[in-house]
Amino acid sequence: MANAIQEKSKDFAIRVIGCYRYLVEQKREYVMSKQLLRSGTSIGANTRESRNAQSRMDFLNKLNIALKEADETAYWLDLLHATDYIDDKQYESIDTDCSELIKLLTSIIKSLKVTDEGK
Repeated sequence: MANAIQEKSKDFAIRVIGCYRYLVEQKREYVMSKQLLRSGTSIGANTRESRNAQSRMDFLNKLNIALKEADETAYWLDLLHATDYIDDKQYESIDTDCSELIKLLTSIIKSLKVTDEGK
Protein backbone atom coordinates (compact mmCIF):
# COMPACT_ATOMS: atom_id res chain seq x y z
CA MET A 1 0.00 0.00 0.00
CA ALA A 2 2.91 2.37 0.70
CA ASN A 3 4.08 2.06 -2.91
CA ALA A 4 0.59 2.90 -4.16
CA ILE A 5 0.48 6.09 -2.10
CA GLN A 6 3.92 7.10 -3.32
CA GLU A 7 2.97 6.54 -6.96
CA LYS A 8 -0.37 8.30 -6.63
CA SER A 9 1.12 11.25 -4.75
CA LYS A 10 3.88 11.65 -7.36
CA ASP A 11 1.35 11.53 -10.20
CA PHE A 12 -0.76 14.07 -8.32
CA ALA A 13 2.26 16.35 -7.84
CA ILE A 14 2.85 16.29 -11.59
CA ARG A 15 -0.79 17.31 -12.14
CA VAL A 16 -0.43 20.10 -9.58
CA ILE A 17 2.68 21.39 -11.36
CA GLY A 18 0.72 21.45 -14.62
CA CYS A 19 -2.14 23.29 -12.92
CA TYR A 20 0.33 25.77 -11.42
CA ARG A 21 1.82 26.49 -14.86
CA TYR A 22 -1.65 26.99 -16.32
CA LEU A 23 -2.66 29.35 -13.51
CA VAL A 24 0.49 31.44 -13.80
CA GLU A 25 0.79 31.51 -17.60
CA GLN A 26 -2.87 31.64 -18.64
CA LYS A 27 -4.68 33.18 -15.68
CA ARG A 28 -1.87 35.32 -14.24
CA GLU A 29 -2.71 34.06 -10.75
CA TYR A 30 0.37 33.92 -8.53
CA VAL A 31 -0.63 33.72 -4.86
CA MET A 32 -3.08 30.83 -4.55
CA SER A 33 -1.31 28.91 -7.30
CA LYS A 34 1.97 29.07 -5.36
CA GLN A 35 0.20 27.78 -2.24
CA LEU A 36 -1.33 24.97 -4.31
CA LEU A 37 2.10 24.11 -5.71
CA ARG A 38 3.68 23.97 -2.26
CA SER A 39 1.01 21.86 -0.57
CA GLY A 40 0.26 19.66 -3.59
CA THR A 41 3.89 18.66 -4.11
CA SER A 42 4.53 18.29 -0.40
CA ILE A 43 2.19 15.30 -0.22
CA GLY A 44 4.52 13.21 -2.36
CA ALA A 45 7.63 14.57 -0.68
CA ASN A 46 6.36 13.42 2.71
CA THR A 47 5.24 10.00 1.52
CA ARG A 48 8.63 9.59 -0.14
CA GLU A 49 10.39 10.67 3.04
CA SER A 50 8.39 8.09 5.00
CA ARG A 51 10.36 5.36 3.23
CA ASN A 52 13.36 6.26 5.34
CA ALA A 53 11.53 6.81 8.60
CA GLN A 54 13.63 6.13 11.68
CA SER A 55 10.76 4.43 13.50
CA ARG A 56 7.15 3.40 13.10
CA MET A 57 6.10 6.64 14.83
CA ASP A 58 8.27 8.66 12.44
CA PHE A 59 6.63 6.82 9.52
CA LEU A 60 3.17 7.60 10.89
CA ASN A 61 4.16 11.23 11.46
CA LYS A 62 5.29 11.66 7.82
CA LEU A 63 2.00 10.22 6.59
CA ASN A 64 0.05 12.51 8.91
CA ILE A 65 1.92 15.49 7.49
CA ALA A 66 1.12 14.28 3.97
CA LEU A 67 -2.56 14.04 4.96
CA LYS A 68 -2.53 17.61 6.30
CA GLU A 69 -0.92 18.82 3.08
CA ALA A 70 -3.54 16.98 1.01
CA ASP A 71 -6.29 18.65 3.01
CA GLU A 72 -4.65 22.04 2.51
CA THR A 73 -4.40 21.31 -1.21
CA ALA A 74 -8.14 20.60 -1.30
CA TYR A 75 -8.70 24.01 0.31
CA TRP A 76 -6.67 25.84 -2.34
CA LEU A 77 -8.47 23.93 -5.08
CA ASP A 78 -11.81 24.95 -3.56
CA LEU A 79 -10.73 28.61 -3.51
CA LEU A 80 -9.40 28.52 -7.07
CA HIS A 81 -12.68 27.00 -8.22
CA ALA A 82 -14.85 29.40 -6.20
CA THR A 83 -13.00 32.38 -7.69
CA ASP A 84 -13.28 31.03 -11.26
CA TYR A 85 -9.57 30.48 -11.83
CA ILE A 86 -10.35 26.85 -12.63
CA ASP A 87 -13.60 25.72 -14.23
CA ASP A 88 -15.91 22.93 -13.09
CA LYS A 89 -14.31 20.26 -15.28
CA GLN A 90 -10.75 21.12 -14.20
CA TYR A 91 -11.79 21.27 -10.56
CA GLU A 92 -13.72 18.00 -10.52
CA SER A 93 -10.86 16.13 -12.16
CA ILE A 94 -8.05 17.28 -9.88
CA ASP A 95 -10.25 17.39 -6.76
CA THR A 96 -11.22 13.74 -7.34
CA ASP A 97 -7.52 12.81 -7.35
CA CYS A 98 -6.93 14.86 -4.20
CA SER A 99 -9.88 13.20 -2.45
CA GLU A 100 -8.53 9.77 -3.39
CA LEU A 101 -5.19 10.65 -1.81
CA ILE A 102 -6.92 11.84 1.35
CA LYS A 103 -8.93 8.62 1.58
CA LEU A 104 -5.88 6.44 0.95
CA LEU A 105 -3.73 8.28 3.49
CA THR A 106 -6.54 8.18 6.05
CA SER A 107 -6.93 4.44 5.52
CA ILE A 108 -3.19 3.77 5.91
CA ILE A 109 -2.94 5.95 9.02
CA LYS A 110 -5.99 4.33 10.64
CA SER A 111 -4.68 0.82 9.94
CA LEU A 112 -1.29 1.72 11.44
CA LYS A 113 -2.96 3.15 14.55
CA VAL A 114 -5.14 0.04 14.95
CA THR A 115 -2.04 -2.15 14.61
CA ASP A 116 -0.23 -0.05 17.22
CA GLU A 117 -3.17 -0.25 19.61
CA GLY A 118 -3.22 -4.04 19.26
CA LYS A 119 0.34 -4.34 20.55
